[in-house]
Amino acid sequence: MPEIWAGVDIGKTHHHCVVINAEGKRLLSRRVQNDETELLALIGDVLEMSGDVLWAVDLNHGGAALLIGLLVSHGQPVAYLTGLAVHRASATYRGEGKTDAKDAFVIADQARVRRDIGLLRPGDEIAVDLRTLTTRRLDLVFDRTRQINRLRAQLLEIFPALERSLDLTRKGHVLLLTAHQTPAAIRRAGARRIETWLKNRSVRGAASIAKTVVEAAQAQHTALPGEKLAAAMVARLAKGVMALDEEIAELDALIEARFREHPHAEVILSLPGMGAKLGAEFIAATGGDMDAFGSSDRLAGFAGLAPRPRDSGRVSGNLRRPRRYHRGLLRTMYLSAMVSLQCCPASKAYYDRKRSEGKGHKQALLALARRLNVLWAMIRDGECFHTSPPVTLAA
Repeated sequence: MPEIWAGVDIGKTHHHCVVINAEGKRLLSRRVQNDETELLALIGDVLEMSGDVLWAVDLNHGGAALLIGLLVSHGQPVAYLTGLAVHRASATYRGEGKTDAKDAFVIADQARVRRDIGLLRPGDEIAVDLRTLTTRRLDLVFDRTRQINRLRAQLLEIFPALERSLDLTRKGHVLLLTAHQTPAAIRRAGARRIETWLKNRSVRGAASIAKTVVEAAQAQHTALPGEKLAAAMVARLAKGVMALDEEIAELDALIEARFREHPHAEVILSLPGMGAKLGAEFIAATGGDMDAFGSSDRLAGFAGLAPRPRDSGRVSGNLRRPRRYHRGLLRTMYLSAMVSLQCCPASKAYYDRKRSEGKGHKQALLALARRLNVLWAMIRDGECFHTSPPVTLAA
């Protein structure tokens, strides 16, 4: 058990640190700038009080990155409390006022009294890189979805038939909108010219796309108000979607190359349904260090795949997903389980068995996603996946 606890309320430009002892008495309360020199001075002052200290923060990224990096480089343990947990806990302390000093004290005191707070696992260099790359890719995917929704809404205002006809998740359909947006323009170009234009840009199914858009143009002969400006906006939005597609493709290549440098890459890829992108997300979520979890059940709990009992009175056997879990890791294992149904007979047989037991599709997939236990053992032993146990020949 630590001798002192240091709670840090994280800010963009300044942090506030409060240090308390085992009785909850304040030993230090200081506002420090988010600067290496001042943070190193703070760490040195706290370590002078005691070498046995537990640091606690309410943010594990962004403005907290420099402080966490300095603490890790000094071999200091760092606990993490969510902002919501700090907010709820602060209501149990005296006084209604909210200050950085009070929040820092609450963080330190919660780290002192609670036993369910986990320590931050910064991960190795590759895991940190993959976390950065996969986070950026997820942002771009969200941006692409929003851009496609805006494109559909804009196209719907001037050309509903074309909006219904196109699949804007396909590159060729989006590319078409960079040059052809209105019914009159499509009719003037004609199917053959549009087909040639698409073929020159290496679009698959050019003839089918050209026929579809011309049929849509024949269904609308009315030019709506604002059509000219709206068509220009459609072209601009379509180019934006294509630019996002290019950046996502570049990131995919970077993610795969960096992931394959990880020592566990071959083992992870051997699990049915686990490709380079999902494997990279797994490493980014776990830090690549299975020893930090201690057991496969703890890893499953971290992913939200180990149900927790919520019994009361006469109600027993009431299992629910834990409130705190890593949603990114749950998503990774759920998607890998879904893919494995198409390529792994053993996974399909397990899924069918769960469905025959009365479980729904989602429940059966979540049960299959619990293969996380298998993956933990594979990484621990350095063994690739195999559907049957290896045969040991007698001497």
